[in-house]
Formats: sequence, structure tokens, C-alpha cells
Amino acid sequence: MKISPTVIDHFTSAAPAYDEKNQQLAPIADNMHFLIRLILNKAPAKARVLCIGVGTGAEVLSLSKTFPDWTFVGVDPSIGMLNVCREKLRSAGVLDRCELICGYVDDVPTGENFDVAMSIFVAHFVARKDRLSFYKAMFDRLRTNGFLVNTEISYDLSSKEFPLMLKNWESVQQLMGATPESLANLEQVLREGLTVVSPKEVEELLNECGINLPIHFFQSFMINGWYGLKSEQG
Repeated sequence: MKISPTVIDHFTSAAPAYDEKNQQLAPIADNMHFLIRLILNKAPAKARVLCIGVGTGAEVLSLSKTFPDWTFVGVDPSIGMLNVCREKLRSAGVLDRCELICGYVDDVPTGENFDVAMSIFVAHFVARKDRLSFYKAMFDRLRTNGFLVNTEISYDLSSKEFPLMLKNWESVQQLMGATPESLANLEQVLREGLTVVSPKEVEELLNECGINLPIHFFQSFMINGWYGLKSEQG
């Protein structure tokens, strides 16, 4: 599974100002992380967590405060994002509990080594043909009863509701400083620049990779989140 070099270059150049640019969306992110912490409250006291597309480390920072004995492996193909992440983790005093890898989920050693595998706002950058293998790679690295957590941009772009939802998404982009030109191209980006699939298709893919009962726990406009457990039969 690879992500377009153009996307990686974008995140590398955006890394220093990434968190500041997204600050306007903090109410959405804070609620999502709050729910993830509640879901993962039943994970082992010394859980090992795999964070795919770790970015600037938001999920590590959120979880490390609540679960002081957890350790983390963060993976990201953008060295710029990892550099920002490393400094944030160092400032928070949790870097010694973390391993950072420049690469993809396939660069993490195989085997059932993690109690939690999570992908936050990453899957919509993964090509449709690679999406199942992306979810499966996380699933295969989970221990039995481990948690898979996934959030992504997901919507049925062919639905009659989509034009109205697109207006809401434009409002989100405006908060992030979108230009009139980028807003005019927003639908094209969703249809061609990203790989946005419907919630139904996401759930079918998660089920196919081994999550027997994916739980749709979060939605904020087109941002959706699921979690599921790796059962003994998974």
C-alpha cells in the first residue's frame, strides 16, 4: 500500500503549520478523540498501540495522557510530519514510550503484536484497489481481542443528499482557510483526488478483512469512524 508522492509532499510542506491550520476543527477532533478514549478504556492496562498515519501525533498525545502505561508505534510516510510529531511527543514527555517509523503499515513487522491498531483520517488517501489490504494489514497485526479503530472521509457521493452535504463540507473547508478556487474544485477533489467510499462499503471491507461487527461510532458531516474487535475466529 502506497500513497501518492504528491500527497506526501503536500503533508511534508504543510507539517509545520498543520496543527494551527486545523485548530478551527478542534471541536470535531476533540469529540472524536473523547469517544476513542472511551472505546479503548477496556484495552489492556499496558496496551501496545499501532498508529498508522500518525501525522503530528494527535492520537498518541490524546491516549498517552489517559493511559500512562501504554506504548506506541507511529508510522507515517512523511518525514516532515514525523519530525513535528517527534518534537511534540518530546515536549509532552512521552517520546520514550514511542517508536516512530517513516513508511507504511507494511513496514511494521508482521505478527499479532498490538492491542490497538488505529488509522485516523488516512484511508481516504488509499486507492480503492488497495483499501482492503490496508485494513487487513492493520487487522493482521492485532492480538486476539485487539481493537481496530478507523476514521476517514466517507460518504455516498452518488446519493441525492450529497449536494447538500457538499455545502456543509464547503463550510468546513472555509474554516480551514480554503480559497474560492479550492472551493470551486472541492467536488472534483472528493471524486478524483481522494478515494471517498460510502459508509456501507467501508463496513463491508472491514467485515471482509475480519472485523465481524464493525461499530459506526462517529459521524461529523462526512467524517466517519468505526471500531471493531479481532475475535478468536477473526
